[in-house]
Order: sequence, then C-alpha cells, then structure tokens
Amino acid sequence: MLGFLEKVSEYTKEAFDAAKYLVEGLSVTFDHMRRRPVTVQYPYEKLIPSERYRGRIHYEFDKCIACEVCVRVCPINLPVVDWVMNKETKKKELRNYSIDFGACIFCGNCVEYCPTNCLSMTEEYELASFDRHSLNYDNVALGRLPTSVTSDPSVRSLRELSYLPEGVMDPHELHANDKRAGKLPSQILQEIQKEASQLDSNGKIKENVSNKLDPE
Repeated sequence: MLGFLEKVSEYTKEAFDAAKYLVEGLSVTFDHMRRRPVTVQYPYEKLIPSERYRGRIHYEFDKCIACEVCVRVCPINLPVVDWVMNKETKKKELRNYSIDFGACIFCGNCVEYCPTNCLSMTEEYELASFDRHSLNYDNVALGRLPTSVTSDPSVRSLRELSYLPEGVMDPHELHANDKRAGKLPSQILQEIQKEASQLDSNGKIKENVSNKLDPE
C-alpha cells in the first residue's frame, strides 16, 4: 500500500511539473503575441543599414597613388596592389588593385588610413556567392557604385527596425503600441506632402498655419 501511494505521489508531481512547464511556455508565446514583429521578409523587405555600417569597400582608381598603406595596416595583408615604376617620371603607375572579400574581416583599417581617401565603406552587404573566387573583386568591381536599399521599388525599406530608441538594445523589449524610432519612406513622403500643402505659391507658410506655430 505504501509503494502504491509513493507511485501516485510521484505521478502527481510529474503531472504538476509538466503542467507548470506548459504554462510557462505558453506565457512566453502570449507575451510575444502582443509585441511588434521583428522578422524581416527578405528579400522583399530589407533593413536600412546604419550610417557607419561597414559593408563592401568602394575603390576609386583615379585617386590611388599605390602607396600600399592599406596593405601594411591590413591585419591579413589582404589588398593586392599591382604597380610598376615609371623610369621617366620616377613615379609608380598603378596597374591593378583587388580585394578578396572571402577573406576580408571588414575592419575598416584600409579606409581609415588611406591618405587619398580612395577607399570607403558602403552599405552594400549582399556579397553571397556560389564560387569563392568570384569574391575576389578587382579595381573594376570595386569601382562599381554601391546599391541602395531605397532605390529598388520592389523592396520595402524598413528603417524602424534598424534604429532603436536610446537605451533599448533588444527589439523584443518594445511594445507593439510604442512609438517607433524611425519612419517608413511612405510616412516620410506623407509628411513632405503635408508640409508642401501648407505652403502658398510664394513658398511661405499660410496664415492659419503660421498662427498655430506662433500663438502671439
């Protein structure tokens, strides 16, 4: 009889623990249901990178003086500078410049220490490829202008997910009704149209609007 009661007690305890874990899991689920979504439907939705985002390096061939400072400051000596010495002018003539983004760590040292500012970090982050050799960009590929997220009409640019309010590190901490840190391009366009509608033909604010801004 005592063994039977012990088994019933253990079974009841296990059932209680199972119900407790189930309630805890559902509480997390219901808590996330009232929060705003943070999932980006890539590639139809893309985040706008921050201003100091370190993406693909842009290179300007005409500004390069083949000083090889970028090679010396690179932690892995990555940039390849191909140049020859012109005996008549006694100056370096640049032939080719290449960077292998398959090995690049995007530290930004080459951009920071370049004396002629021929290197710059862009916001382009889509560098995936099926062949690792195609990630070795020459001076022609590096000189291509960077693509912008806002320039593609088929992509919805999401700015409010990339810029969080001050002091907030996790997007899940924001409630669905909280004020967003950024605005969608459509919202910015509506504000511009609203401001334009408040201006007269001379580019001045209408009287009723000016009275609201200056009650005196």
